[in-house]
Amino acid sequence: MTTSRASIPFGLNPSLAARDRLIVALDVSTAPAASAIVSRLGNSVSTYKVGMQLYTAQGPSVVRDLVGSGKSVFLDLKYHDIPNTVASAVREAAQLGVCMLTVHAAGGAKMLSAAVESASSNPNLMILAVTVLTSLGDNDLEQIGMRGKAEENVLRMAELAASSGCQGIVASAREAPILRSRLGSSVAIVTPGVRPAGAAIGDQARIATPADAIRAGADYIVVGRPITHAADPAQAAGQILGEITQAS
Repeated sequence: MTTSRASIPFGLNPSLAARDRLIVALDVSTAPAASAIVSRLGNSVSTYKVGMQLYTAQGPSVVRDLVGSGKSVFLDLKYHDIPNTVASAVREAAQLGVCMLTVHAAGGAKMLSAAVESASSNPNLMILAVTVLTSLGDNDLEQIGMRGKAEENVLRMAELAASSGCQGIVASAREAPILRSRLGSSVAIVTPGVRPAGAAIGDQARIATPADAIRAGADYIVVGRPITHAADPAQAAGQILGEITQAS
Protein backbone atom coordinates (compact mmCIF):
# COMPACT_ATOMS: atom_id res chain seq x y z
CA MET A 1 0.00 0.00 0.00
CA THR A 2 1.32 3.46 -0.90
CA THR A 3 2.03 5.63 2.12
CA SER A 4 3.56 8.77 0.61
CA ARG A 5 0.44 10.88 1.10
CA ALA A 6 -0.20 13.00 4.16
CA SER A 7 -2.70 11.65 6.66
CA ILE A 8 -6.00 13.47 7.23
CA PRO A 9 -6.90 14.26 10.87
CA PHE A 10 -10.27 13.04 12.13
CA GLY A 11 -12.85 15.27 13.76
CA LEU A 12 -13.21 18.98 14.30
CA ASN A 13 -9.83 20.65 14.56
CA PRO A 14 -9.80 24.48 14.48
CA SER A 15 -6.01 24.45 14.06
CA LEU A 16 -6.23 22.75 10.66
CA ALA A 17 -4.70 24.87 7.92
CA ALA A 18 -7.06 26.12 5.22
CA ARG A 19 -5.16 24.01 2.70
CA ASP A 20 -6.04 20.88 4.69
CA ARG A 21 -9.73 21.78 4.80
CA LEU A 22 -10.22 22.24 1.05
CA ILE A 23 -10.99 19.22 -1.14
CA VAL A 24 -11.15 19.85 -4.89
CA ALA A 25 -13.48 17.63 -6.90
CA LEU A 26 -11.92 16.24 -10.07
CA ASP A 27 -15.20 15.88 -11.93
CA VAL A 28 -13.61 15.21 -15.32
CA SER A 29 -13.46 12.15 -17.56
CA THR A 30 -9.77 11.69 -18.34
CA ALA A 31 -6.54 11.34 -16.43
CA PRO A 32 -4.85 14.09 -18.51
CA ALA A 33 -7.68 16.51 -17.64
CA ALA A 34 -7.36 15.65 -13.95
CA SER A 35 -3.58 15.99 -14.11
CA ALA A 36 -3.90 19.41 -15.72
CA ILE A 37 -6.10 20.65 -12.88
CA VAL A 38 -3.72 19.29 -10.24
CA SER A 39 -0.77 20.87 -12.02
CA ARG A 40 -2.45 24.29 -12.25
CA LEU A 41 -3.37 24.22 -8.56
CA GLY A 42 0.12 23.21 -7.45
CA ASN A 43 0.81 23.21 -3.73
CA SER A 44 -2.27 25.25 -2.84
CA VAL A 45 -4.39 22.06 -2.72
CA SER A 46 -3.40 18.78 -1.07
CA THR A 47 -6.60 16.72 -1.30
CA TYR A 48 -8.66 15.76 -4.34
CA LYS A 49 -11.98 14.01 -4.70
CA VAL A 50 -12.20 11.24 -7.28
CA GLY A 51 -15.84 10.46 -7.91
CA MET A 52 -17.88 8.15 -10.11
CA GLN A 53 -17.21 10.00 -13.36
CA LEU A 54 -13.41 9.92 -13.27
CA TYR A 55 -13.15 6.53 -11.58
CA THR A 56 -15.50 4.92 -14.08
CA ALA A 57 -13.60 6.41 -17.00
CA GLN A 58 -10.05 5.81 -15.79
CA GLY A 59 -10.21 3.20 -13.04
CA PRO A 60 -7.93 2.87 -10.00
CA SER A 61 -4.82 3.97 -11.89
CA VAL A 62 -5.82 7.63 -11.55
CA VAL A 63 -6.05 7.18 -7.77
CA ARG A 64 -2.66 5.47 -7.64
CA ASP A 65 -1.11 8.29 -9.65
CA LEU A 66 -2.49 10.96 -7.31
CA VAL A 67 -1.43 9.10 -4.17
CA GLY A 68 1.97 8.39 -5.68
CA SER A 69 2.49 12.10 -6.30
CA GLY A 70 1.90 12.85 -2.63
CA LYS A 71 -1.71 14.01 -2.89
CA SER A 72 -4.45 12.79 -0.56
CA VAL A 73 -7.46 11.23 -2.26
CA PHE A 74 -11.10 11.27 -1.24
CA LEU A 75 -12.68 8.36 -3.14
CA ASP A 76 -16.35 9.23 -3.47
CA LEU A 77 -18.13 6.15 -4.85
CA LYS A 78 -20.90 5.97 -2.25
CA TYR A 79 -20.83 2.21 -1.75
CA HIS A 80 -24.31 0.86 -1.04
CA ASP A 81 -24.83 -2.90 -1.23
CA ILE A 82 -24.98 -5.96 1.00
CA PRO A 83 -22.39 -5.91 3.81
CA ASN A 84 -20.07 -8.51 2.30
CA THR A 85 -19.91 -6.75 -1.07
CA VAL A 86 -19.24 -3.36 0.49
CA ALA A 87 -16.61 -4.82 2.83
CA SER A 88 -14.78 -6.34 -0.14
CA ALA A 89 -14.87 -3.06 -2.07
CA VAL A 90 -13.62 -1.09 0.94
CA ARG A 91 -10.78 -3.56 1.40
CA GLU A 92 -9.64 -2.91 -2.17
CA ALA A 93 -9.95 0.86 -1.75
CA ALA A 94 -7.86 0.71 1.42
CA GLN A 95 -5.06 -0.87 -0.58
CA LEU A 96 -5.09 2.11 -2.94
CA GLY A 97 -4.02 4.39 -0.10
CA VAL A 98 -6.99 6.73 -0.18
CA CYS A 99 -7.61 8.86 2.92
CA MET A 100 -11.40 9.18 2.68
CA LEU A 101 -14.04 6.85 1.27
CA THR A 102 -17.82 7.19 1.09
CA VAL A 103 -20.46 4.60 1.85
CA HIS A 104 -24.17 5.37 1.95
CA ALA A 105 -25.79 5.48 5.37
CA ALA A 106 -28.99 4.09 3.84
CA GLY A 107 -27.20 0.75 3.60
CA GLY A 108 -27.89 0.19 7.29
CA ALA A 109 -25.90 -0.55 10.42
CA LYS A 110 -24.56 -3.96 9.34
CA MET A 111 -23.22 -2.58 6.08
CA LEU A 112 -21.68 0.45 7.77
CA SER A 113 -20.00 -1.66 10.45
CA ALA A 114 -18.66 -4.05 7.82
CA ALA A 115 -17.16 -1.12 5.90
CA VAL A 116 -15.46 0.25 9.02
CA GLU A 117 -14.05 -3.14 9.97
CA SER A 118 -12.78 -3.74 6.44
CA ALA A 119 -11.01 -0.36 6.40
CA SER A 120 -8.93 -1.24 9.46
CA SER A 121 -6.06 -2.41 7.25
CA ASN A 122 -5.41 1.28 6.49
CA PRO A 123 -5.43 3.19 9.81
CA ASN A 124 -5.43 6.54 7.97
CA LEU A 125 -8.60 5.75 6.03
CA MET A 126 -11.68 7.66 7.12
CA ILE A 127 -15.04 6.04 6.32
CA LEU A 128 -17.56 8.77 5.54
CA ALA A 129 -21.27 8.07 5.56
CA VAL A 130 -23.32 9.92 2.97
CA THR A 131 -26.65 11.02 4.40
CA VAL A 132 -28.90 13.07 2.08
CA LEU A 133 -27.44 14.29 -1.21
CA THR A 134 -27.06 18.06 -1.34
CA SER A 135 -29.06 18.10 -4.58
CA LEU A 136 -32.17 16.94 -2.69
CA GLY A 137 -34.67 19.15 -0.93
CA ASP A 138 -37.68 18.30 1.23
CA ASN A 139 -39.98 17.82 -1.78
CA ASP A 140 -37.50 15.46 -3.43
CA LEU A 141 -37.34 13.32 -0.31
CA GLU A 142 -41.11 13.13 -0.15
CA GLN A 143 -41.18 11.89 -3.75
CA ILE A 144 -38.94 8.94 -2.88
CA GLY A 145 -40.89 8.05 0.26
CA MET A 146 -38.66 9.61 2.92
CA ARG A 147 -40.88 11.37 5.43
CA GLY A 148 -39.82 14.48 7.27
CA LYS A 149 -37.51 17.31 6.37
CA ALA A 150 -33.99 16.88 5.02
CA GLU A 151 -32.44 17.83 8.35
CA GLU A 152 -34.38 15.13 10.20
CA ASN A 153 -33.27 12.46 7.74
CA VAL A 154 -29.66 13.64 7.79
CA LEU A 155 -29.54 13.53 11.58
CA ARG A 156 -31.12 10.09 11.80
CA MET A 157 -28.69 8.57 9.29
CA ALA A 158 -25.71 10.41 10.77
CA GLU A 159 -26.40 9.06 14.25
CA LEU A 160 -26.72 5.55 12.80
CA ALA A 161 -23.41 5.95 10.99
CA ALA A 162 -21.61 7.28 14.04
CA SER A 163 -22.91 4.46 16.22
CA SER A 164 -21.68 2.01 13.57
CA GLY A 165 -18.15 3.36 13.81
CA CYS A 166 -17.96 5.70 10.81
CA GLN A 167 -15.38 8.44 11.37
CA GLY A 168 -17.14 11.08 9.30
CA ILE A 169 -20.42 12.28 7.85
CA VAL A 170 -21.15 13.89 4.48
CA ALA A 171 -23.85 16.52 4.86
CA SER A 172 -24.66 20.05 3.80
CA ALA A 173 -23.72 23.11 5.83
CA ARG A 174 -27.36 23.53 6.80
CA GLU A 175 -27.20 20.38 8.90
CA ALA A 176 -23.65 20.86 10.19
CA PRO A 177 -24.57 22.80 13.37
CA ILE A 178 -27.02 20.20 14.68
CA LEU A 179 -24.68 17.36 13.68
CA ARG A 180 -21.84 18.99 15.56
CA SER A 181 -24.10 19.49 18.57
CA ARG A 182 -25.32 15.89 18.59
CA LEU A 183 -22.15 14.06 17.53
CA GLY A 184 -19.48 16.19 19.17
CA SER A 185 -15.99 16.77 17.81
CA SER A 186 -14.91 13.17 17.31
CA VAL A 187 -16.80 12.77 14.03
CA ALA A 188 -15.63 14.72 10.98
CA ILE A 189 -18.13 16.63 8.87
CA VAL A 190 -17.43 16.88 5.14
CA THR A 191 -19.59 19.38 3.29
CA PRO A 192 -20.18 19.33 -0.46
CA GLY A 193 -22.40 21.77 -2.33
CA VAL A 194 -20.09 24.66 -1.43
CA ARG A 195 -20.30 27.71 -3.69
CA PRO A 196 -18.52 31.06 -3.30
CA ALA A 197 -20.84 34.05 -3.17
CA GLY A 198 -22.11 34.82 -6.67
CA ALA A 199 -21.18 31.43 -8.15
CA ALA A 200 -23.70 29.43 -10.16
CA ILE A 201 -25.74 27.01 -8.04
CA GLY A 202 -25.88 24.32 -10.73
CA ASP A 203 -27.75 21.18 -9.65
CA GLN A 204 -27.31 21.76 -5.93
CA ALA A 205 -30.23 22.50 -3.60
CA ARG A 206 -28.67 22.92 -0.13
CA ILE A 207 -25.61 25.11 -0.63
CA ALA A 208 -23.38 27.42 1.42
CA THR A 209 -20.38 29.66 0.93
CA PRO A 210 -16.98 28.33 2.08
CA ALA A 211 -16.97 30.67 5.10
CA ASP A 212 -20.51 29.77 6.08
CA ALA A 213 -19.74 26.05 5.86
CA ILE A 214 -16.72 26.34 8.13
CA ARG A 215 -18.58 28.51 10.63
CA ALA A 216 -21.43 25.99 10.64
CA GLY A 217 -19.06 23.27 11.85
CA ALA A 218 -17.70 21.62 8.71
CA ASP A 219 -14.17 20.24 8.99
CA TYR A 220 -13.71 19.89 5.24
CA ILE A 221 -15.43 21.42 2.24
CA VAL A 222 -15.66 19.98 -1.26
CA VAL A 223 -15.51 22.43 -4.15
CA GLY A 224 -15.59 21.45 -7.81
CA ARG A 225 -16.77 23.63 -10.67
CA PRO A 226 -16.13 27.04 -9.04
CA ILE A 227 -12.43 26.08 -9.05
CA THR A 228 -11.99 23.61 -11.90
CA HIS A 229 -14.07 25.63 -14.39
CA ALA A 230 -12.52 28.96 -13.44
CA ALA A 231 -10.36 30.83 -15.93
CA ASP A 232 -7.62 30.75 -13.29
CA PRO A 233 -8.17 27.72 -10.98
CA ALA A 234 -5.29 28.65 -8.70
CA GLN A 235 -6.69 32.13 -8.15
CA ALA A 236 -10.17 30.73 -7.49
CA ALA A 237 -8.74 28.25 -4.99
CA GLY A 238 -6.77 31.03 -3.33
CA GLN A 239 -9.88 33.10 -2.81
CA ILE A 240 -11.67 30.15 -1.22
CA LEU A 241 -8.67 29.42 1.00
CA GLY A 242 -8.83 33.03 2.13
CA GLU A 243 -12.48 32.63 3.08
CA ILE A 244 -11.69 29.46 5.02
CA THR A 245 -8.85 31.18 6.88
CA GLN A 246 -11.06 34.08 7.91
CA ALA A 247 -13.81 31.74 9.11
CA SER A 248 -11.58 29.28 10.99
